[in-house]
Amino acid sequence: MADKIQMKTPLVEMDGDEMTRVIWKMIKDILLTPYIDLNTEYYDLGLKHREETKDQVTVDSANATKKYGVAVKCATITPNAQRVEEYQLSEMWKSPNGTIRAILDGTVFRSPIIVKGISSYIPTWTKPITIARHAYGDIYKNSEMTVEAGSKAEIVITDKDGNETRQLIHEYKTPGVVQGVHNLDSSIASFARACFNYALDVKQDVWFATKDTISKKYDHRFKDIFQEIFDTDYKEKFEQAGIEYFYTLIDDVVARTVRSEGGYIWACKNYDGDVMSDMVATAFGSLGMMTSVLVSPDGVYEYEAAHGTVTRHYYKYLKGEPTSTNSVATIFAWSGALRKRGELDHSAELAGFADKLEQATVQTIEDGVMTGDLYILSSLENKKKVDTETFLKEIGLRLEKLL
Repeated sequence: MADKIQMKTPLVEMDGDEMTRVIWKMIKDILLTPYIDLNTEYYDLGLKHREETKDQVTVDSANATKKYGVAVKCATITPNAQRVEEYQLSEMWKSPNGTIRAILDGTVFRSPIIVKGISSYIPTWTKPITIARHAYGDIYKNSEMTVEAGSKAEIVITDKDGNETRQLIHEYKTPGVVQGVHNLDSSIASFARACFNYALDVKQDVWFATKDTISKKYDHRFKDIFQEIFDTDYKEKFEQAGIEYFYTLIDDVVARTVRSEGGYIWACKNYDGDVMSDMVATAFGSLGMMTSVLVSPDGVYEYEAAHGTVTRHYYKYLKGEPTSTNSVATIFAWSGALRKRGELDHSAELAGFADKLEQATVQTIEDGVMTGDLYILSSLENKKKVDTETFLKEIGLRLEKLL
């Protein structure tokens, strides 16, 4: 075998949970370490180790990503009450993705992987739609309370000199709930810049939408900051690149998207992005066929799969039953990170390997070899369903030929 590809700078590697953790090791053993002298700084973000370190490992991995510029992350469990019991946790640890996003001040870009034989549920969608999700604030950083009848809820803002401004939210004649959400100009500006920079990178239009007609202060702030940054710093660059920035209302964008052919970046506020990325992924076929990259405004990248830890398959795996788990999004997380590492280190060999890994993965599915979820969706005539490991080995055979 030829010499392994060398890596100049380490990649931050964040290991995860359940079935995706099993797949993570298989991908490295079958598709990566035979060809690359893998240079990673390893962080175990498995729930057990997060508990042992009181979640410090998540913070450390995010800071390492800032240091090295590129990370690759396995899917992780965000614990609920059942998980607290199952893993005997001392507290309900926050979503690692949320923690990492906040530290990197990043925007999440999610894009479908399109393969022959798996067609979109929306026939006009012939090009990928990339969802850019703002990753700070709104209901993800909310404060909320239940309210008794006869109560009054107000927003109280105390300025730096101690002066109060009050605004009535509601007087409760019956019991109810109240919620306070916030965002920051600086974070909205980072979101705008990340979207515009990414658009220039991939040469695609940006569509942005909020509900500024109803939310005349909160959502309007997003609209104004985006427009100001675009006009000042990006208008000419977009014209030169032959792409455009387009703003409208969120309900209008939903209607336009369904009628579109795709091929653009849809920038969404935090909650909109959470919901719409799943809608787009499902319409294109599968969450298992969705890439996800967190990009900070200063050019730090963290690649991951857009789906969860595939718990159902993991319990089957533990019982020794065969699984047919789709590893494509996790492979593309690795290829994305290796390509970016190669680009930043001026290593054409490493970037080229990433391209061939993706090519081999797509080719395997288009040759009719796929996991159970894709088998159900694929319209190919000569298709066969294979188990988790066989699928990776089949990709390995094609990768070997391409290299």
